[in-house]
Amino acid sequence: MRKTVLPTLLAVVLWLGLSAPPIAAGPKDADPKSAEMNSWLPAALSADDREESEFAHRGLIAAPPVEIRDPEGKPVRDTTQYGFLASDAPGPATVPAVLWRHARRNNLHGLFRVIDGVYQVRGYDAANITFIVGKTGYIVVDPLTSVETARAARELLYRHCGVKPVVAVIYTHSHVDHWGGVRGVVTDEEVAAGKVRIIAPAGFSREAVSENLLAGNAMARRAGYMFGGLLAKGPRGQVDAGIGQAISTGTVSFIHPTEEIREPVQELIIDGVRFVFQQVPDTEAPVEMNFHLPDLKALCIAENVSAGLHNLLTPRGALVRDGRAWARFIDEAIDRFAGDSEVLFTTHHWPRWGTARITDYLTKQRDLYKYIHDQTVRLMNQGYPPAECAERIQLPPSLAGEWFNRDLYGTVNFNVKAVYQRYLGWFDGNPAHLHPLPPREAARRYVEYMGGAAAVLGRAREDLRRGEYRWVAEAVNHVVFAEPENAAARELQADALEQLGYRAESPVWRNFYLSGARELREGIGKDAPRQRPGGDVIRTMPLDTFFDVQAVRLNGPRAAGKRIAVNWIFSDPREEFGVTLENGVLHHKRGRLHADPDATVVLPREVFNAVAAKQATFLGRYLAGDIRIEGRMLKFFELMSCLDEPDPWFGIVTPAGEE
Repeated sequence: MRKTVLPTLLAVVLWLGLSAPPIAAGPKDADPKSAEMNSWLPAALSADDREESEFAHRGLIAAPPVEIRDPEGKPVRDTTQYGFLASDAPGPATVPAVLWRHARRNNLHGLFRVIDGVYQVRGYDAANITFIVGKTGYIVVDPLTSVETARAARELLYRHCGVKPVVAVIYTHSHVDHWGGVRGVVTDEEVAAGKVRIIAPAGFSREAVSENLLAGNAMARRAGYMFGGLLAKGPRGQVDAGIGQAISTGTVSFIHPTEEIREPVQELIIDGVRFVFQQVPDTEAPVEMNFHLPDLKALCIAENVSAGLHNLLTPRGALVRDGRAWARFIDEAIDRFAGDSEVLFTTHHWPRWGTARITDYLTKQRDLYKYIHDQTVRLMNQGYPPAECAERIQLPPSLAGEWFNRDLYGTVNFNVKAVYQRYLGWFDGNPAHLHPLPPREAARRYVEYMGGAAAVLGRAREDLRRGEYRWVAEAVNHVVFAEPENAAARELQADALEQLGYRAESPVWRNFYLSGARELREGIGKDAPRQRPGGDVIRTMPLDTFFDVQAVRLNGPRAAGKRIAVNWIFSDPREEFGVTLENGVLHHKRGRLHADPDATVVLPREVFNAVAAKQATFLGRYLAGDIRIEGRMLKFFELMSCLDEPDPWFGIVTPAGEE
């Protein structure tokens, strides 16, 4: 029987856990032109970033070394790997000056006072954890990715600000780096006893548990590129992750909210502190909310503003975000809250102080997203395809001149293509692109047309010497896909990608380029450690989601011509599903069992949870008598044999495996 794959924490977090193996050959130097480009700042950008640096340093209380380990002693977060960023020396030739300064600011870590009554621990994870002092205890905002890092952050707060109970947790949005560490600050028993409120935007649990499940394997693989998880830390490798330095690799947990914010704007008193929540759905996350603390004159904008341009479409893959709504909700926050705010803090990066500065910052971040949206739609309506739109759109100096608007996570180029995709999809309207050959077959034809691999590589080497790296990467990619074992082609494309990485202002683009170069030279590296999955997400996952995931893993050609009906009965609590395989498609219906099934599977939900979390095997629990299969057992196993196990290490810069 083909091994079945049940959902675990899946790709929401798999990308968080990649770490770099030793580099065998090592990357190369920046070429003279790359070194020259990286030595100066873009013309639109002032060299004076004192305010940005002042904000990043302001309020630091304590900055102990961060070396956090899991219960097995494996590193979860280790800032000592980034010691190369501590030097005051000018940036290296392999890192653009803008990115180098941003990475050095992200290298700051520790406990910070935002204002009296509001504290943040930054640098323990990619996101920030915020502690707001209430009447009887602490209110925690966004408890990081991992139990281990959240617990360490709470302990740091306790050492310097006093021990008080956590009385509430606020999840600002559904991305795992903002809730996965919740069991590091509170327990189930405290929540069940009513000692802790857990507050989230409407629809949070659905999005937090289900997000990325269907396409999770592909997202996980691509996220390894996006965050540079397989790259060595250093000036020739991963220097930053954009929204933070790195993401922890500890244990992810989950506790359901006890209450949700349901009104567009809603006020709550939490442990004596007045909160005004603003829901901002379909912006940086499907469900997200900002909040204002009117008595403290403090504003939290979650992840809808940051110290750099964010992603309208994350390169790891996700649903396209709505740039128009993003700008509109920032504008609403300006009108509602900016004039009554003396400090603004977010769930990444550093706060900003002063009402005038806050208003200017929000205004320019609002206009950043609206400019990209509006100008893309303008050119789109003039008939320009996405690549042309992306090449033509540059930010005006009033926006490009701000450090917090630079391509320090997302990029203008990628976001323009995201806007186009949101409205018109991937097809640019040119019928030549309506039904193109798949990449590997097209590559063979291109190489043949160009006179063979040797001819392509000969011309590409000349272009490489001239610094035409974008073209070399594109042209030689055809040779790599046509002849994946061609070592000369792989090395030449790696050289081009490497120089593109060294020149990229965006750490995400840098990580993609350098990850591709590394993989071309050294292979995929399938032995990399991964995130420690906890069982919380599985326990809270709706069973409908499990069957949806099984459906997208059904091998249609293998299942063709088969018709199999299986009933699934879960106990404690009881749930029933009728599952049907027909026409190469898997359907399920809750509460509608087949009258005459081929087989019936009966198991407790806790056994399912253990199997899904890979703490047990289906076969092992069946042999132990914890799972019953009634009826025609072979028909059940025939259905299960039609389920594919996704390859978590498919090729990206080389062809993915073929069936």
